[in-house]
Amino acid sequence: MLFRKPSSGSLLKDEELIRLYQQTKDSNYVGELYRRYTHLVYGVCLKYLKDPEESKDAVMHIFEQLLGVLKKQEVTHFYNWLHVLTRNHCLMKLRADKTKEEKVKALSRNGFLAEAGSDDEIPALILDAKIETLEKGLSQIPPEQRQCVELFYLHKKSYKEIAELTGYDLSKIKSYIQNGKRNLKIYIDRHHD
Repeated sequence: MLFRKPSSGSLLKDEELIRLYQQTKDSNYVGELYRRYTHLVYGVCLKYLKDPEESKDAVMHIFEQLLGVLKKQEVTHFYNWLHVLTRNHCLMKLRADKTKEEKVKALSRNGFLAEAGSDDEIPALILDAKIETLEKGLSQIPPEQRQCVELFYLHKKSYKEIAELTGYDLSKIKSYIQNGKRNLKIYIDRHHD
């Protein structure tokens, strides 16, 4: 059989392109899949992410991911598989963004992030650095304090709920939260730019 590199008008089936890519490691075969399905992947991304630029970035990430995944994974119905992969990618991105947004709101509300107007006005890099510093700070305080601070501020648990979850008595919980917050502020102040 004569192998030829696919062109934009290739008549090879998706599964054949995948098989050829797995045999030759020639990314042109995945490139043909990209040409065939970019608009569909973009449409799914836009449906979930609701932002054209984020959707374009997601399309690029998905097709970059394909280069690695298709080397190892057997795919029989590529179109359906790609749709599921795309949807999962978008849902994971939305979940990560939501988690980050919730952390920012909780930290701002509780005074861990300096007031700088609305959350939208805080540059993303500065915000990421503050969150990273906070996470490192949480890892530096005693485990009891960390657990109580996270449950109280990030998971919005009451003292009573924390007591039920941890087995600590209420006075200890209050002490752990106060000391944990103080130690965390000290850590953040020392490691702030």
